[in-house]
Amino acid sequence: MSDYRRLFVPKLWSALAQGYGSRDLRADAIAGITVAIVALPLAMAIAIASGVAPEKGLHTAIIAGLLISVLGGSRFQIGGPTGAFIPVVYAIIVAHGFDGLVLATLMASAILIVAALLRVGTLMKYMPQPLITGFTAGIAVIIAASQLPELIGVAIPDLPADVLPKLAAIWQHRAGFNPWALAIAVGCALAIVGLRRTAPSTPGFLIAVLVASALTAAFDLPIATIGSRFGGLPSAWPDVALPAFDLARLVELLPAAFTIAFLAGVESLLSAVVADGMSGGRHRSNAELLAQGVANGASALIGGLPATGAIARTATNIRAGARTPMAGVLHALFILLFVLLAADLAVYVPLPALAGVLLVVAWNMSDHAHFRHTLSAPKGDRLVLLLTFGLTVLVDLTLAIEVGMVVAAFAFMHRMAGVVEVGAGVRMIDAAEDELAPSPGSHQREDLPADVEVFQISGPLFFGAANRLDNVLDQFYQPPRVFILRMRLVPIIDASGVHALSSLLERCRRKGIVLIISGLQPQPRRVLAQMRLHPAPDALHFVDRFDSAVALARELTTG
Repeated sequence: MSDYRRLFVPKLWSALAQGYGSRDLRADAIAGITVAIVALPLAMAIAIASGVAPEKGLHTAIIAGLLISVLGGSRFQIGGPTGAFIPVVYAIIVAHGFDGLVLATLMASAILIVAALLRVGTLMKYMPQPLITGFTAGIAVIIAASQLPELIGVAIPDLPADVLPKLAAIWQHRAGFNPWALAIAVGCALAIVGLRRTAPSTPGFLIAVLVASALTAAFDLPIATIGSRFGGLPSAWPDVALPAFDLARLVELLPAAFTIAFLAGVESLLSAVVADGMSGGRHRSNAELLAQGVANGASALIGGLPATGAIARTATNIRAGARTPMAGVLHALFILLFVLLAADLAVYVPLPALAGVLLVVAWNMSDHAHFRHTLSAPKGDRLVLLLTFGLTVLVDLTLAIEVGMVVAAFAFMHRMAGVVEVGAGVRMIDAAEDELAPSPGSHQREDLPADVEVFQISGPLFFGAANRLDNVLDQFYQPPRVFILRMRLVPIIDASGVHALSSLLERCRRKGIVLIISGLQPQPRRVLAQMRLHPAPDALHFVDRFDSAVALARELTTG
């Protein structure tokens, strides 16, 4: 098989080729039903928040979830509708109708497939971390704002898609406030949070929704349910249909299609990276993009929603003990069984309970701890974070990404200009001769203690290069006890670089490896301190010179 074709081999095929037995099937079945239980209320809640009937979310979870697991490049990825698409889908439907959403999703499918074939998957790893953090936090705010009507129990016809007009419309309808709706929504959110802390292995989303449904039915609470709003869920599978279109319509929907493709690509690859970090695996980014393209096309043809890799469901899949992508296939089949056999039960689900579910999703999506952490980054990264966040919430998602990338590029150029010193006899990097040497040669490696490995970074550690640290530890046949990272040739580092170092440190901790960083220059040392990446006993050490790092490694391995 050629190297090019190998880029698109699904992880499911690789897993089955390695051997698949009854113990693997049992583990995948347990993980699959666990994820299906989490996905059921989420799929309906996301669909309703997007402005469509709840079955659209279930159909998307089934067809997209199945295809992403069968064709995808991640061993544990769970695909389906996600909260990130709520503001995008809602805005497209308001502006172009549901047919416009279907066409835009089909176009996005084609864009993703072409991007995969052109091997763009690798390039999507170069997104600056502050941009991703600001973008996802902005989407979290939009999701929370979209749930306010259900939270206070008011029905608002023609609710605007933009946040500020939406808040104004909600304020105008405040007289219809329903305290029962607020109690159910807040109670549901608190129950989910409480169960996560006290019994993390239980399906908190489903339990909270079931209890809220039982209370609503038992006391005949005056709040909207799926049955009163939508008339229940159809148990029949939808027909394949393609809406009418012409060239003018396609051109009109092209920006929306690019937004869907961008979101599907970035979120799926982020989810795959998270899965790699949790499992120690390594995904195939272009195979994942190809699977996302096929899955979105199939979802659109049955009238479903855009889909992508779902980080929370993927993490649940790993924690539940999944071994192969068969867990994702089984999760989709379990949801299909619910639609075919138990759809009638959904009529009792109160809409404020689903609003409570999405409030928890929005809170988790905001990644508030990382947002606050990035606020301590250098000024350029803070500007990218706040600009992207503000533009996402108040203006437009596509514009937010465009502006964020441009500002990140200018911030990088400004940093590079500050590194260069012009003058007679002035060296750009003033360092001892041994620290200016290339990566250790054979004679230097012979002097290393046993169970010690060393790598050297040369050049700026910024958003365009930070991903190169992702798989450094995978290059060792056997993990060392001490890993030395030489950084004397790194003149600058940004928030993405710090994030990459933090991820490397976390992977070292899980593998029992002590990380030693040698030769930090002033700017990286200052930024690491500013972003609170400090030395820690038995985990991380900073030393000035490589020979000091070797001496410390020898002490750690013999002590």
